[in-house]
Amino acid sequence: MTPRVVVVGLGPAGPELMTAATRSTIDRARHRYLRTARHPAAVAVRNAQSFDEVYDSTPSFDEVYAAIVDALVEAAAANGEVLYAVPGSPLVSERTVELLRADDRVEVEVVPSLSFLDLVWDRLGIDPLDSSVRLVDGPSFAVQAAGERGPLLVGQCWSRQIVSDIKLAVEHPPDAPVTVLQRLGLPNEAVSEVDWGDLDRSVEVDHLTTLFVPTLAEPVAADLVRLEELVRTLRQRCPWDRQQTHSSLTRHLLEETYEVLEAIEALGPGRGAAYHHLEEELGDLLFQVYFHSVLAAEAGQFGLADVARGVHDKLVHRHPHVFGTVEAETPDAVMANWEQIKKREKGRQSVMDGIPGALPSLLHAHKVQRKAAALGVDWPSGDAARLAAEGQLDALGDETASDEEHLGDLLFAVVGIARHLGLDPEADLRRATIRFRDAFSEVEPPE
Repeated sequence: MTPRVVVVGLGPAGPELMTAATRSTIDRARHRYLRTARHPAAVAVRNAQSFDEVYDSTPSFDEVYAAIVDALVEAAAANGEVLYAVPGSPLVSERTVELLRADDRVEVEVVPSLSFLDLVWDRLGIDPLDSSVRLVDGPSFAVQAAGERGPLLVGQCWSRQIVSDIKLAVEHPPDAPVTVLQRLGLPNEAVSEVDWGDLDRSVEVDHLTTLFVPTLAEPVAADLVRLEELVRTLRQRCPWDRQQTHSSLTRHLLEETYEVLEAIEALGPGRGAAYHHLEEELGDLLFQVYFHSVLAAEAGQFGLADVARGVHDKLVHRHPHVFGTVEAETPDAVMANWEQIKKREKGRQSVMDGIPGALPSLLHAHKVQRKAAALGVDWPSGDAARLAAEGQLDALGDETASDEEHLGDLLFAVVGIARHLGLDPEADLRRATIRFRDAFSEVEPPE
């Protein structure tokens, strides 16, 4: 028999708002657990063990939720079935319930319950569907509210810091006041309107605080949204932009990439203007990313949000030492994990598959060596690479092989030396060339 976890919601306020199904499920349960006892209806779950100690002793919420799930799975395995009671509804902003339902070690039954949202709609006097209200998580406001103009209902505003971060995430404050809803359904319920600038000053925030933002002057991340709208406008109204394709833009993408590299090479102490130049060049490169995304969206393939979501999910998946249980204490261990994950993702037979053959030669050599080194194939040290380079240098001009072959092996070994020293041979050669160019320009005779 598969162990079972039965999840009930305690509703948004006191025990009087708990459903009959929740009450009867609690009464039948022999082994009871509370996500937190710090809820007005928690008193209805007698003889229950709470996870408040896990919150107090664990550094991050992700670790808290994982620990709670593991504890519940272990308890269910030992007892056959356990009850897990959570604030509000189990299906609204309950990360532990999401994790439990995805865990194949247990069978999960969810008993639907009243949510704080039902009270919110009543107090606001609105129909969320007719008003197109977007539900946003307070701690993730800057990400989840990106591109939104409202109305927004912002939940989980349980600290003054979260409310302050919400306020600062909006560059141009809205004129309309924000409705603050607190402790709905309890005797000390409070509903008030507050100006945007006073959000983190005049509100005594607690764990039962929700914000209703009727409208924003501009969407969060407005500059990014405006840039995408600009690219779409240019596609419609500018003859040159309208004519472009993915292929026709490749030259511009390459040029902008090299201009970013040149701007990076100009950085250094006391060179504030160089950062301004880098900002400008990064903007030009970002425009290319937006342009290609808009072209793909026009073709019905993907949009900018898909690009951002894809790279976000890829980075999370390739960092199991950050977001999972894999251990990687050194950069080399991180790279070894990265290459193996990438190989599995792409279904490749070799880590060398997929290396662009059109890369500049030094960069190509560096990438090949780095991938081989991640699997343990490498010179044991920089000195060993240096000896290999010296051997190829001495061999130039002999008859054992062509000079082209010796020169290629020499440059390959030099890349190995650079890599062991933590240097970038492509960038360093570029800088050396620029230094020579500039020095020559100073002594170059006039025509």
